[in-house]
Amino acid sequence: MSKTALATNNLEAFWMPFTSNRQFKKNPRLFVGAKDMHYTTADGRQVLDGTAGLWCCNAGHGRPKITEAVQRQVAEMDYAPAFQMGHPAAFELAARLTALMPSPLDHVFFTNSGSESVETALKMAIAYHRVRGEGARTRLIGRERGYHGVNFGGISVGGIVANRKHFGTLLGGVDHIRHTHDLERNAYSRGQPENGAEYAEELIRVIQLHDPSTIAAVIVEPVAGSTGVLIPPKGYLERLRQICDQHGILLIFDEVITGFGRLGSPFAVDHFGVTPDLVTTAKGITNGVIPMGAVFCTSDIHEAFMTGPEHLIEFFHGYTYSGHPVACAAGLGTLDTYEEEGLLTRGAELEDYWADALHSLKGTRHVIDIRNIGLIGAIELEPIAGEPTKRAFSAFLKAYDAGVLIRTTGDIIAMSPPLIIEKSQIDQIVGTLREVLQSLD
Repeated sequence: MSKTALATNNLEAFWMPFTSNRQFKKNPRLFVGAKDMHYTTADGRQVLDGTAGLWCCNAGHGRPKITEAVQRQVAEMDYAPAFQMGHPAAFELAARLTALMPSPLDHVFFTNSGSESVETALKMAIAYHRVRGEGARTRLIGRERGYHGVNFGGISVGGIVANRKHFGTLLGGVDHIRHTHDLERNAYSRGQPENGAEYAEELIRVIQLHDPSTIAAVIVEPVAGSTGVLIPPKGYLERLRQICDQHGILLIFDEVITGFGRLGSPFAVDHFGVTPDLVTTAKGITNGVIPMGAVFCTSDIHEAFMTGPEHLIEFFHGYTYSGHPVACAAGLGTLDTYEEEGLLTRGAELEDYWADALHSLKGTRHVIDIRNIGLIGAIELEPIAGEPTKRAFSAFLKAYDAGVLIRTTGDIIAMSPPLIIEKSQIDQIVGTLREVLQSLD
């Protein structure tokens, strides 16, 4: 984009998502190109991507196999109807995706985003109990500080106050268990914290309050990402699985962030050795190139719907763009890239180096906690009295000016670089943050 075009461009028409619009439009930060680990700004600077876009560009930017796959598909067939018709790429992608998951997560339902994946999983859970004759199971249990997208179901089971407070009463029949963040006992943990497995027992209290026969599903992020990288204590996810099994409740893992190599394993399901009944994904499924999401479900859930006359629709749900041909092509090109470069496990190779680098910031000005797992990291800052979020946002702006893209949520800096990152680039991220933090008021 030329400087002339930028100068004459009307920024007012676009109401930007999750953005302080007035602040941004006074001093816009515009990217005009991206390749591998870097963005190019409108003024020609290179900015190192410390966040994989928005947790989604796991293979980096401008990857040839993905680009070529999309170009071929859009030239061959740009769209095919998703209802009562199919195309080969959707079935190929579904087969390759389920091959990455442990059995019995053997079926995939395609969506267009993480938010839609969550809505789909919640509807699947409620409908599953109904088709089995347990229609009283309609209640959904989420978690404080959970993020499950921005549709009504997602913000209802989610537990981030700012995402909920403007939108009324939301869905009925939803409750929440507490989050697992315990700064007093677990500050500066490397990997999973030692303390906090007992927080899973909160689920028993909620079950007893509502009666287990009314509860359809529990949904959690294995690692809570958007709220500031909250890592599950050892034994916590295992205990949630046990409690759900004891009471006939489905367990949903929201792996929109943790999926596709972010933890050093293909999915958190593998990393933690806990198999839920439903898994929501998006983001890394196409490396962020084309919007797409997917819900994995067990064979038991799928087969429960496959009854009655064969000419009838089994599940009255879906989207115009479910399994979109171009998105499927991007997904296949992404899986090829992950496989050929070993990216789904590369995070495990770099995890110790990443952890050492992040934890070297302990003692740096304003830092009160550092957390890491796989290639995710968080640096929690002491807030400015009376001005929450301001210190971290100042760090975001200064890091951008210094050539590194980070993400902030509240007064927490969150990082999730592309899985192609080199050790020298980890050093650059951490070195830049050290200078930025020392310069903050």
